[in-house]
Amino acid sequence: MVGVIFRRELASFFATPVAYVFILIFLSLSSVFTFYLGSFYERGQADLLPFFNFLPWLYLFLVPAIAMRTWAEERKSGTIELLMTLPITTTQALLGKFFSAWVVLGLSLLLTFPLWLTVNYLGEPDNGIIVAAYLASWLMAAAFLSIGICMSALTKNQVIAFILTVVICFLFVLSGSHLFLSSLTNVAPALVIDTIASFSFLTHFEAMAKGVVSVHDAAYFFIVSLIWLSASKVIIEYKKAE
Repeated sequence: MVGVIFRRELASFFATPVAYVFILIFLSLSSVFTFYLGSFYERGQADLLPFFNFLPWLYLFLVPAIAMRTWAEERKSGTIELLMTLPITTTQALLGKFFSAWVVLGLSLLLTFPLWLTVNYLGEPDNGIIVAAYLASWLMAAAFLSIGICMSALTKNQVIAFILTVVICFLFVLSGSHLFLSSLTNVAPALVIDTIASFSFLTHFEAMAKGVVSVHDAAYFFIVSLIWLSASKVIIEYKKAE
């Protein structure tokens, strides 16, 4: 039944302008960040670090935009009652929605392949590192998405779901930024700083984006996604009982 919900949700993304607009904005901002803000040509290095360095901040606003509709729209339109009368479990519905949105995010990443072609045309990059960075990007997108789905389950107002998701994801990103961590060096012991950094998306993403693929970092994104999806299930079950 997960496949049924997955196909239904994926079709709904492409039956409306949602997926097309999202992908267009994603590709446009990726190009701007990579070539202009990231000084792609001026660096003189054959890699995609300018693209991957800005990706967490790009996700911060774009992933909540695609996640906010998953449950909030169902509740506002009243179709959630119809969905819950179908012979499917909450987990199946949740996973179907999650995987459909995750595929849209994966497709958006795949469509950045011109950047990869460009850097291969201009130099001789380490394509193994680039593949690892793309994998890390997709895993990190799952963590952003699971938080957005949880906030969407919490309210039927998509704007509120969007804002809550941005705030929570911002904390997960900020806690690993060098600027934030360096500001704590004079007020907190190293152990506390390391603990805060270990919860950040940036800490685990940057390691994988540099080609250091470890089970620890991959497991982090898996566990974060699992926790927030589990929280989503609890919220949906609670609201269904109401």
